[in-house]
Amino acid sequence: MSIAETLTPHIPYLRRFARALAGSQAGGDAYAITTLEAIVADPAALDADDDMRAGLYRIFLRLWGSIRLNVEAGAELKSGLTAVADRSLEAITPRPRIAFLLSALEGFDRDRVAYALDCSPDEASSLIDEAGREIAERIATDVLIIEDEPVIAMDIQAVVERLGHRVVGVARTRAQALREAQRTRPGLILASFEVPVVFITAYPERLLTGDKPEPAFLLTKPFNDDTLKAVVSQALFFDRKTRRKVPSPLQREAAANP
Repeated sequence: MSIAETLTPHIPYLRRFARALAGSQAGGDAYAITTLEAIVADPAALDADDDMRAGLYRIFLRLWGSIRLNVEAGAELKSGLTAVADRSLEAITPRPRIAFLLSALEGFDRDRVAYALDCSPDEASSLIDEAGREIAERIATDVLIIEDEPVIAMDIQAVVERLGHRVVGVARTRAQALREAQRTRPGLILASFEVPVVFITAYPERLLTGDKPEPAFLLTKPFNDDTLKAVVSQALFFDRKTRRKVPSPLQREAAANP
C-alpha cells in the first residue's frame, strides 16, 4: 500500500485538528495542505515503520511550530483571509494546549502525544496536566446549547457546568435558538448543526470532505468530558478575540428578527 493510500483515512482528522489549532477552516486547511506537500516532497520524512497517524501529526506540528510558515501561509491567503493569518500569529497555540488536544480530541495516548510533539512521555504528561490546569482557570462564559435530544442536552449541560460555565438556555429548534440567542447574547454556542462555534455530530466524515463550508470546531458523538473541554476551550481561545467584532450568522439573524 502506498503512503498516499495509508494517509487518506487520517487526512480528515488532521484537518479537524489543524482547524482547532488555527481557529478557522481556512487557516487550518492551509497548514494541513502544507504538511501533505512536505510529505510529497520528502516521503522519507514519514517513517512507514512508525505509527502512521502520529507520524503525520508529528510532521504537521513541526511545520506549525515554524513562525516562518505562519507568515507564508498568511501571504498565500491575502485575498480576504489576512485576518486569519494575523490571528494565528497573535495566538500560536502553546505546547500544553497542543498536547491536550492530541490527547482529548484525537484520542492519542501519552506515548503517541510524546511522539507527535517530539518529546519524552513524561514531558507529554506534564504538558497535558498543565493544559488541564490552565483550562480550569479560564474565565467562565455564558453558553447556549442547541440540541434536540433531551438526554444529550442534559449531558452537555452537566459537562459545561462542571467546567465552570453557565448555561443560559437550551434550545431544541432553530426558532428557539434565535430567541435564546437574542435574549441571552451567549459567549459560546454548542449545537448539533452548523452554527458557530462548536459543531457536534455523530458523522464527522460527512463534514470533512472539503466539498463545502465546514466548521472550524468539530466534536464527535459520543464524547467525553475531556473532549468537550478541549474543543470548548479552544473555541473560546479564538472566539474571545473576535466575537464582539464580527457577529455570527445566528446573531445576525437574531438581530434582524427582533
